[in-house]
Amino acid sequence: MAFQKIIKSIEEKQFQTKRAQIQIGSVAGKKKLFKSESPKIQIGDTVKIKLVKDSPDRVQFYEGTIIAQHRAGISTTITVRRIFQNIGVERVIPIHSVSIENIQIVRRAKIRKAKLYYLRTRIGKSTRLKERFK
Repeated sequence: MAFQKIIKSIEEKQFQTKRAQIQIGSVAGKKKLFKSESPKIQIGDTVKIKLVKDSPDRVQFYEGTIIAQHRAGISTTITVRRIFQNIGVERVIPIHSVSIENIQIVRRAKIRKAKLYYLRTRIGKSTRLKERFK
């Protein structure tokens, strides 16, 4: 009996991290991974995302405009575009990933399309979007 308690305590310590819950693959584990505290993200928003890489001291910030969103429950992703050294860089980021620490909305834009792929062909001031005020 004591042997089983020891094994159970060791297993609980091993599966405390979110990454271990993903490896289990259970539905209950996936429900725990949903980030309810993330802000309501919309297309056209300029966001600042804090990404934590392999070690906690390796933090990377990524700021850009959301040009697309793919809604698929736990696999929901956003495509963020930014200009880096006069070259457009796009990154597909899963919203509910354990590597994302927080998402901060810098500004909101007034848009009329679901996907902003036309921004890929624009250069300079024509890539600006009208700001939406509350």
